[in-house]
Amino acid sequence: MNELQAIEQQGQRVLTTEQLAELYGTTSRAIKQNFSNNKGKFKDGLHYFLLDGTTLKDFKDKVDNFDLVGKNANQLYLWTRRGAARHSKMLGTDQAWDMFDSLEENYFNPQPQLQVPQTLPEALRLAADLADDRDKERNGRLIAEQQVNELKPKADYYDHILANKGLVTTTSIAKNYGWSATRLNRELHELGVQFNQSGSWYLYSKYQDHGYTHTEPFAYKDKDGNDQVKPKTKWTQKGHIFIYELLKGHDILPMIEWEDAE
Repeated sequence: MNELQAIEQQGQRVLTTEQLAELYGTTSRAIKQNFSNNKGKFKDGLHYFLLDGTTLKDFKDKVDNFDLVGKNANQLYLWTRRGAARHSKMLGTDQAWDMFDSLEENYFNPQPQLQVPQTLPEALRLAADLADDRDKERNGRLIAEQQVNELKPKADYYDHILANKGLVTTTSIAKNYGWSATRLNRELHELGVQFNQSGSWYLYSKYQDHGYTHTEPFAYKDKDGNDQVKPKTKWTQKGHIFIYELLKGHDILPMIEWEDAE
């Protein structure tokens, strides 16, 4: 077998008895005999697929290599990864063990092939795509990290009352100061509360476990129609009080208190 033809059944990569025998350095008869002697250790749909009748005809119609199925065969066994593993254990030879390791790594779990760019524009597009993938991965990790840390604090009675009063957006809080959300986000960044990653704001880890925010991933499409995700974060009442006390400590008051301050 110069080249192993990849075949699939019910969304899984599989091998015929003949393919398995050749790879493991044995005969089809030995594979069939091992199966016959240990049928109780094999389960249809898990370790193998048995094709006959219509299912066999459909399989013959879709494969390119007619040598995979005997012309007069009235049934066909297709072995899954688990079935191939079981046969390698039964044979117990070094070739069978080594070949199964190779099959598991390269055949049953194929890795996507990276297209090598042929032109400068293709290379630039690939670089941009890889950078975009890294940003998506990091954004997803940051959202998950913030969500986990937001759940850390043990809610006492005070926290419980505050949590039940609902959530407020950054825009709503900013309006109390006569600001835009952009201005408030910038102030919180300058005060060391949060940082910006790919256009989204995340609390520094020292503030994530205080129950100040509630974050959910928000899916959207960018201008190119690509799927993206960013955090949708709102402040709890406890977080709202935190912002108020923080800004007040820097002589920044909400509009409702401006007259009192004067």
